[in-house]
Amino acid sequence: MAMVAGQRAGGAQMPPTRRRYNGAWIARRTLLWVLNLFFLFFFLFPLYWQTVTSFRPENELGTTPIQWFPTHFDLSHYYNVFNGPVSFAQNILNSVIVSTAATLLSLLIGTFSAYALARLPLPAKRTILVLVIVMVTFPGIALVAALFIFLRDAHLTNTYWALILPYCAFSLPFAIWVLTSFFRDIPPELSEQAEVDGCTPLQSLIRVILPLSMPALVTAGLLIFIGAWNEFLFAYTFIDQPSMQTVPVSIYYFGGLHNLPWGEISAAAEVVSLPIIALVLIFQRGIVQGLTAGSLKG
Repeated sequence: MAMVAGQRAGGAQMPPTRRRYNGAWIARRTLLWVLNLFFLFFFLFPLYWQTVTSFRPENELGTTPIQWFPTHFDLSHYYNVFNGPVSFAQNILNSVIVSTAATLLSLLIGTFSAYALARLPLPAKRTILVLVIVMVTFPGIALVAALFIFLRDAHLTNTYWALILPYCAFSLPFAIWVLTSFFRDIPPELSEQAEVDGCTPLQSLIRVILPLSMPALVTAGLLIFIGAWNEFLFAYTFIDQPSMQTVPVSIYYFGGLHNLPWGEISAAAEVVSLPIIALVLIFQRGIVQGLTAGSLKG
């Protein structure tokens, strides 16, 4: 008894109290689950309806009453997408090339810029970061005419660079903003110790900082890739050759003069959505770490 009393007096943890499941707690939990289910349905139902429409036979499109499931699965819409007058596979390849190049270029330039803003003694760093944040919110439509004139005079229209350069220019501020915040939270002692051991600042960045910054790099890279993959305005304005168009513009031209082929549009949208869903599922752990943690606690 004396020993037990001494442990309690010495600050040993008491057994946790049992949670009281009163009416207010049950009401809050019920409301939380209802809201979660509502938002889950709100975001997943369009994807479900798009999938069902892509497999629905042509005679069941637009019929009433609404049929929540197709009577049988029809793959003709997918066949029509890939066997149309313009190769949809080529459009997918165009989107892959443009999105990947813009993402890699933005991350390459953004990494060095963010490291300089986070670690090097530069003047007016706060002003530069404010300007970067302002550029993130700048609407692209305000510059589309000027960019078109510039690309036309540079003979870059109907090329991959006509999209890679604008995508990189508009994605770079976001990459700098995200990576600067992440680099600041990494203890400077790590890079200083690497430099003491003989590393140059560049080697310290590559060997020490970048491996620790993978969550931020994955998050920024994936968001930049998704933005470039889904971009429509620049791709519609700067590219007019069907063989050079990206998937959003290609899907836009599916519509006819008097009808809209909802089956083909849904099938094409389903095909181009799968790579994004796969990337999110593959890198979901890095995305969560980059969005929630974003730092190394020393």
